[in-house]
Amino acid sequence: MSSVPLHISISEKLRQQIESGDYLPGEKLPSEHQLMATFNVSRITVRRAVANLVNQGLAKAQQGKGVFVTPQKKVAYSLSSPLTFIEQDLAKKGIRLTFENLTFRKVKPSKRIQTILQLTDKPSVYLQKKLLCMDSAVGAVDISYILLELGQEFGPQLKQQMTFPTLEAHGIIIEQIDAVIECTHADYEMSGYLAVPLGQPLIVYRYTAYTRQQCPILHGETISRADRFCYSLSLQK
Repeated sequence: MSSVPLHISISEKLRQQIESGDYLPGEKLPSEHQLMATFNVSRITVRRAVANLVNQGLAKAQQGKGVFVTPQKKVAYSLSSPLTFIEQDLAKKGIRLTFENLTFRKVKPSKRIQTILQLTDKPSVYLQKKLLCMDSAVGAVDISYILLELGQEFGPQLKQQMTFPTLEAHGIIIEQIDAVIECTHADYEMSGYLAVPLGQPLIVYRYTAYTRQQCPILHGETISRADRFCYSLSLQK
């Protein structure tokens, strides 16, 4: 007798069918009644099996309509040339990057941000949050802290255009970017923005941008769904 729970066995069979192309992205999965008849199981078991697929990001439930296969196209941003900014890299691959400006406002930064940006007494910065979409699919949230004077001068442009190209177009040249890639878990806010369950693992790309003489002007983090976005790197000896 198999030690694998029945709902896991069913969700694994459905996952294999999705990955093999039996169910295409955007296609509706069989109804609860159809799955109950196919696998000869109870409604509770079917619901747990479908929940497994949803939690893996393979399917999405739409109230009153059913459960649909989630598009699985993953976008890769190459870090081999770190000063080739994300929108330029994706454009070369024929991927259209767009964003929705969620917030752009003046805030008092935490002590950690003050230290990173080398701020003095009574500092203020501009906080910007952007929802990034790749070919119209939500993939990441970018949260950045930018120096006060830059936010005041270029605020209207930054609300409509990507940050680094906007700054460079106005003579603010990025000479260096320090970055680290980590893992986090979706909190309530990220769960809503990225349409993932609470606690789902997410990729975090934290970065600090510098102009000449290593002067920091911006610190941020891009929090992304691992099923839709990844980072690539080419190494040579």
